[in-house]
Formats: sequence, structure tokens, C-alpha cells
Amino acid sequence: MIERPRSTLVELAGLTYGYGSEAVLEDIDIAIGCGEFVGIVGPSGAGKTTALRVIAGSLRPAHGRVERRADLRIAYVPQVETINWSFPVSVRECVLMARVGRDRRLPWSSRAERAQVAAVLARLDIGNLADRHIRELSGGQQQRVFIARALLGEPELLLMDEPTSGVDVRLRHELLHLLDDLHARGLAIVLTTHDLNGIAAHLPRVICLNRRVIGDGVPHRVLTADVLERTYGASMEVLEHGGMPVVVDSFRRHAPHPHAPHVAHAPHASDAHRSETPA
Repeated sequence: MIERPRSTLVELAGLTYGYGSEAVLEDIDIAIGCGEFVGIVGPSGAGKTTALRVIAGSLRPAHGRVERRADLRIAYVPQVETINWSFPVSVRECVLMARVGRDRRLPWSSRAERAQVAAVLARLDIGNLADRHIRELSGGQQQRVFIARALLGEPELLLMDEPTSGVDVRLRHELLHLLDDLHARGLAIVLTTHDLNGIAAHLPRVICLNRRVIGDGVPHRVLTADVLERTYGASMEVLEHGGMPVVVDSFRRHAPHPHAPHVAHAPHASDAHRSETPA
């Protein structure tokens, strides 16, 4: 049975998706609620990117169902590694490519659209970069540009694929603070990440995924040695520091368990105090 968040935005029920004859997701049950902040973790090939694209509606499942709230506005931010950063556009032009509500074939933007872009860039603290070529930006700045593109459509649900991939610790912290601020303003966010300690342990809700949902709930109930071993197929130790779980690889390898039937359920985040290839 799916644990339904209050004011559900998207629900995946009994969902299976595959590329050709290979199943990438099997019998997935996930519900995303209004204003949630969720991290999806798992090894490479676990289906994380596929799950995001199914939620976004760009992929249709082979079996099961996807229900989205009527008129739900969703924005998707792909991995920055998939972007052609040599494309000859400025930051402002890059963000304007996401404009909605009028004929986007027109080669010019309206005064209102330019003002909207300026406001979004200022909100993300990159207003001074509007005329800069996108290839001249740092990794953190590039990520902010594509968040700005996503926010231009005023989404209610923001999907991000590996947003901290390739950035250093300082930029990772900056991005976390930015996303936390957006979440505090009411935006629901779902992101994928390999960073169990730097990202996942700080989120209100974590989903451990390896073709199936292995665990779903608050970090201290989901990021456990048992759930992580069944997710990653490797023995891990989980310590506690400052009241938060810290994951340590114990280097004792086992065969992966992609079809483990047991799902570790934990209290939902609302009840606590708080690329284009398959990932």
C-alpha cells in the first residue's frame, strides 16, 4: 500500500518501465506530496533518472499507473554533464528559451518576459551574469542557470537529476541552501543523488531505489546498514554524528540484491520534524 502524502501531486502505483526487454523499474510505488523535499538514492543503473522522467511525463510506463494532479506544473533539470555548454547563448537567452504562455517561435522576447527573467536571476543571486556566455560560468553558476530556466514556468514540482554532480563541497553546500530556501517557499523538490552524506542525510525524506523501492522515509530510519546493503549490494556501516546518519563503506562486497522484496517504510516526512540515459 502506498503511503499517501497530504495533497498528493504525483503518484506512481505498481509501475514498471523498461528499455527494450530490460526492466529498469519494477513494481514501483511512490507518492509525492505538496511541498515535499525528497532525495532518491541508489547505484548507477538503479533507475533514478528513469523514475524522474516517468514522474515528469516524458516516459510512459509499460505497466502500472501514473496519476498527476490536474494542471500540475512540473519542471525538470537534467544533469549538467548532458548540456552543450558551447552553445552560443548568454545566461539571459538560455533562461528565455524556457518561456511559456506565448508563441516561442518568435525570435524576440517581450518586455514582461525580460523582466520576469531578470527577477528569477536576481532571486538566484546571478543577476549580474545575465550577459555572460554560459560556457564562462562555474559549475555552481551553471546549475543556477538551469534552475532559473525551470523556475521561469513557476512550477509546483521541481525535478533535479544529480544536481551536485561534479561540484566541490562549497558549491554543494551553496546549492543545498538554495534548494532549502526554494523548498521553504513552498516548492516541492525531488532530486537524485549519489551523495548519501552530503545531500541525502540532510533531506526530510529519502527513497532508496534499485529497480524497486528498497526503503522510503526519514533518513535515520532509511539510511541503515541493512537497507543500504540491499540497495547497493555492498556492506556499509552507518554511524551517527550530530544526530544524523553517516554512511561508511566497510569494503565487504556482496552480490547485489536488485529484486529484494522487502521495503523498509519509515514515518513520512510530513509526519517528522522535519542525460537522458537511465541513471
